[in-house]
Amino acid sequence: MKDIIIMALEAEAPHMAKWENVFFSGVGKVNAALTAAKLIERYNPRTVWNFGTAGGIMLATGLHEMKNFVERDKGKCPESINLVLPTDPIIISFGIGYTCSTGDNFVTDPNLEIPAHAVDMEAYAIAKACINQHAEFKCFKYVSDQADEGADTDWLKNIQAGEEHYIKQYQSITGDAS
Repeated sequence: MKDIIIMALEAEAPHMAKWENVFFSGVGKVNAALTAAKLIERYNPRTVWNFGTAGGIMLATGLHEMKNFVERDKGKCPESINLVLPTDPIIISFGIGYTCSTGDNFVTDPNLEIPAHAVDMEAYAIAKACINQHAEFKCFKYVSDQADEGADTDWLKNIQAGEEHYIKQYQSITGDAS
């Protein structure tokens, strides 16, 4: 396959689930990293695509291309560990554009200071697998909620709202009508 598409949940794109190049990783960085690494090794794709929902920190509802990825779970390490492990998140960049902060938590606090345009739970891990395996990476997130007190309700209401946008975006770039 020249392209593979990785998403967290089938509920985000039930029609695309029938496509032969669409795979679901499950939620979170570990699931995403393992799935991406396995699929890249197996299929050796030219491009790995990641579609899915995200919380909008600085973006309104709609589809947005992410170009930069930050892991937000690094946190502060005890001073003795700082000698070995850096505390600043590593940024993966594919050019100028929006930044997605990836972590293993569903953001529902608008008072958190997250230096990103959007938040998700998989993109950084998939981007890292692509860099390690020298695969091109394209990431488009549908902002389903505003990462605030109502995020869980809004996300459930909008989980499938991005699918038509994913299909249009993918087809407009690849010409593939899957």
